Amino acid sequence: MNPTRLALGALLLGSLTLTSSQRPDADKGLKDYYKDYFPIGVAVSPRALQNPAEAALILQQFNSLTPENDMKMGPIHPEENRWNWGPSDAIVDFAQAHKLKVRGHNLCWHEQTPRWLFKNADGSQVSKEVLLKRLHDHIDAVVKRYKGKIYAWDVVNEAIADNPNEFLRNSDWYKICGEDFIAEAFRYAHAADPKAVLFYNDYNTERPEKMERVYKLLKKLKDANVPIDAVGLQGHWSLVEPTEQELRTTIERFGSLGLKVQVTELDVSVYPWEKDRRAKRPDESDAYTPEMQAKQAAQYKMFFKVFRDEKKYLTGITFWNISDHYSWLDTYPVAGRKNHPLLFDENFKPKQAYYEVVKF
Repeated sequence: MNPTRLALGALLLGSLTLTSSQRPDADKGLKDYYKDYFPIGVAVSPRALQNPAEAALILQQFNSLTPENDMKMGPIHPEENRWNWGPSDAIVDFAQAHKLKVRGHNLCWHEQTPRWLFKNADGSQVSKEVLLKRLHDHIDAVVKRYKGKIYAWDVVNEAIADNPNEFLRNSDWYKICGEDFIAEAFRYAHAADPKAVLFYNDYNTERPEKMERVYKLLKKLKDANVPIDAVGLQGHWSLVEPTEQELRTTIERFGSLGLKVQVTELDVSVYPWEKDRRAKRPDESDAYTPEMQAKQAAQYKMFFKVFRDEKKYLTGITFWNISDHYSWLDTYPVAGRKNHPLLFDENFKPKQAYYEVVKF
């Protein structure tokens, strides 16, 4: 047997004491269990792809990749006339070499955005016309570079306000362009690659009040014949939310617009949702307790049951990071508080939640 497969088998089967009927096939990964449903993806960095243990786990479990940070505006286009293609090229090249799908993330966002976009040479704020031209040129360059290699793009990310009493986020994009930047971003992406599947992507989409605001935006875009194909539910969830009914309602509500749905950034935090960054409190433990493990496994089981039931709308599930060895939630929103949000532990071994996801 291939040495990589032997190593993967040890990873899979060495973590829990299971009966023979409970043991998953060591040659199968998430992508194989869900081959009749949808691709199973993961967010990666070039560094992860260079780590033999992580690369092996990726190839065994997943059949789609998303660059975690390297295609965002700031990292890939730090100055007007300077591009940083190396990291994103490395991810796409890895995917091409191993016949993996790639989701592009993302083309327009209010964070990780270089300040030059919004400023003239003298430091004054650019006009709407200048900013839309810069948005066009950025999207055109990025999408055309990966045309035929990236099948889907998160075109606009998180444009809905956090405040339930507001509609769109009061970002620099919105302050300068009004809401026109959203439709234009989709038009620019479609022109650059007419075959790419174009997504609006956001978080907390299952909370009823935010779901309705996202729905309002999506319907406006559809009614205006903007080339939007799909909506991404980020899936930064927890042990307590969303409920099964909230999740089903969201998928079906967006699907009713004729849009496909993907869960684009899935993880299940063992802590309740917080938005604002803060320091870790002295009395705060980050132990991964048996109770947390059981609740997390139950949540993952429920989520994937809903995903399977709603497969007529769902065209992909992507995890945000590979394993608990590293998660963006280790530093956000509480710096230095270890989180345990994924299906594989810090040693790349499957957790209780993994077995609930593949047991159906």
